[in-house]
Amino acid sequence: MTMTPVTIIGAGLGGLTLARVLHVHGIPATVYEAEPSADARTQGGRLDIHEHNGQRALEAAGLTAEFHAIIHEGGQATRVLDPQGKVLFDTPDDGTGGRPEVLRGDLRRILCASLPAGTIQWGKKLAEVSALGDGPHALTFTDGSTVTTGLLVGADGAWSKVRPLLSDAEPEYVGITFVETYLHDVDRRHPAAAEAVGTGSMTALTSGKGIVAHREAGAVLHTYVQLKRPAEWVDGIDFTDASDAAARVAAEFDGWAPELTALITDGETAPVPRVIHALPDGHRWDRVPGVTLVGDAAHLMAPNGEGANLAMLDGAELGEAIAAHPDDIEAALTAYEQKLFPRSESEAADTHVLLDLCLGDRAPYGLIDFLSGALA
Repeated sequence: MTMTPVTIIGAGLGGLTLARVLHVHGIPATVYEAEPSADARTQGGRLDIHEHNGQRALEAAGLTAEFHAIIHEGGQATRVLDPQGKVLFDTPDDGTGGRPEVLRGDLRRILCASLPAGTIQWGKKLAEVSALGDGPHALTFTDGSTVTTGLLVGADGAWSKVRPLLSDAEPEYVGITFVETYLHDVDRRHPAAAEAVGTGSMTALTSGKGIVAHREAGAVLHTYVQLKRPAEWVDGIDFTDASDAAARVAAEFDGWAPELTALITDGETAPVPRVIHALPDGHRWDRVPGVTLVGDAAHLMAPNGEGANLAMLDGAELGEAIAAHPDDIEAALTAYEQKLFPRSESEAADTHVLLDLCLGDRAPYGLIDFLSGALA
């Protein structure tokens, strides 16, 4: 088996899953991550991990038991409310949903812990990458250090510095912005909002806008306010002024139930805009020796509940392809990309359908029909 180390840029879920699956197969890898440590920032909210992709990847990584240990019990409960807080759809978590919920930070933690010491090189922000002929690449980091590698994997997200080696595509704004807020100690300090959200996730939608929240461990409500607005609208809000920004966003929901708008106005942290970008549908590239992509670097989409799952499945399948073709890296990358491209294209198409269900003219009833069909 080849012992040529694999160089992975980015210690997100996709890059870490790849490193872990390679380790399981005895193939060395180094992950270079720009952040200074694993705890440098919070890692986002809850993820539902699906049987056919995310759980499949964790099984390939040998981490099923560790995954089960971090599942948020009750997290699959789902409810849909109207703007006045009336419950339109409500299903409890009976443990049979197949999409258990975990915190992204917990998932990243078990992946990091599964790797040999020194696998992840923290504080290594990629500054420049260039091809050295037919396969090898030279990497320069912002601290001045350099690395040469025979196999480079870009797991570095939406604004990947590795992607330009393969593609000229760039992410574009999809016309939707999420505004992220948190409420803490909710059962004591925000009981009405806590009751509205319940034990799992809550969605309140109308055409063009909505409030989506879920309960996290420690009596936390994590909210994404969803708005179909032009980029100029977002640019016109000063998010450095937390109080004014919250008021501006809440004004878009004038007349909604106070327990719902409280998710915007009563947060203990400043609202954070998440301006949603995506790569072109069906993004793909011609085979370039010695380099490929996983996760958002390869197929950035609007949020659809699949991003983390797809990134982990990408990492697992790439690791398995390398293990299956240890003496022919190009055959491994070709096999991986032949599965990656059609899967990504299909998921991008499904994303447009889901966004229309959530924010289109039939919202929220299109989503309710979808959820009811999924349960059936």
